[in-house]
Amino acid sequence: MPELPQMQALAERLEHAVGGAALEAVEPIGFSGLKTVAPPPESLVGRTLRRTGRRGKYLILDFDGPRLLVHLSQAGRVDVEDPPKKTRGGKGGVVRFRFDNRVALLVREHGTERKAGWWVLAGGDGGPLAKLGPEPDSDEFARLIREGNDRRRVHTLLRDQRAVAGLGRGHTDDALWRARLSPYATLGSLGAEEREQLLDAIRDTLADALTGERARTGGLSEPKLGDKFVVHGRYGTPCPRCGDTLRRVSYESYEVTYCPACQTGGKPLADRRMSRLVK
Repeated sequence: MPELPQMQALAERLEHAVGGAALEAVEPIGFSGLKTVAPPPESLVGRTLRRTGRRGKYLILDFDGPRLLVHLSQAGRVDVEDPPKKTRGGKGGVVRFRFDNRVALLVREHGTERKAGWWVLAGGDGGPLAKLGPEPDSDEFARLIREGNDRRRVHTLLRDQRAVAGLGRGHTDDALWRARLSPYATLGSLGAEEREQLLDAIRDTLADALTGERARTGGLSEPKLGDKFVVHGRYGTPCPRCGDTLRRVSYESYEVTYCPACQTGGKPLADRRMSRLVK
C-alpha cells in the first residue's frame, strides 16, 4: 500500500505535472470508486488546481475551496498521461481527471479488490481527513510516543491512522527494525530511552524513504512498491545490520518482517495471529 513517503513524493510530482491547470473533465470509470454525492464531480470542471498535497495516505487536489481526495488503498496507482489516453483505463480503472494542459491523471487498481476511492469535498468539509491522527513529524505525535501508555502492540498502534496518519506495514516494519524494538512490544512497556529511539527511527525511516521516492518519475504506476524498503517483505534474507535471517509473522492479509537478533533477543515470534511471543 502506498504510504506517506510515496504519497508525498507523488503529490510533488503532480504539482509539476498539473499544478495551475484547469480541470477539463472528470471521467468516472469504476462503479464504486466515488465516495461522495455532493458536490457533484462536474462542479469542479473549469476550476484551476491551486495546490496538490497530502494528508496521511490521501492525495489532495485543492481547487481553492473544493477539493478532490484520492486514496489508493492496497493496489491503487496513478498514471500521468501526457497526452491523455482515450481508453477507459482497463479493467482496474477508477477515474480519470483531464486537465487543460493536455495532461490527465488516471487512477487505477491492480488485482481484483476494488478499494481505491475518491471524494469531492466542498470547502471546509474535512471528509475522511477529519478522522486522521497527527502527522509523524508533529509535536502531538511526539507527545504520544513520549508520554502515551497505549497497551496495544507498537506495530498495531503505528498502523492505526487515528493514532498517526501515513504509516503502514512497510515503514512500520522498517522503523521498528531501525529502533531495535520488537513489533510485539507495547508503547506502555517502553522506557524513556526506547521511546526516543522509536520516535527518531520513525522520522528517520520516513525521511530516508521520501528521499528514495523522490527519485521516481511520472505518477505512481509500478505494480509493486516494495523495492525501496529495508526489511519489509524481505524475510529469508540476511538482516542488513547483523546478518541474521529476517523472519516474518504471517496474518490473513498481511505479514510483519523483523530480525530476531536485533529486535527480539534472538527469540522468534510465533507465526500465527493468536500466538504470543515464545519465551
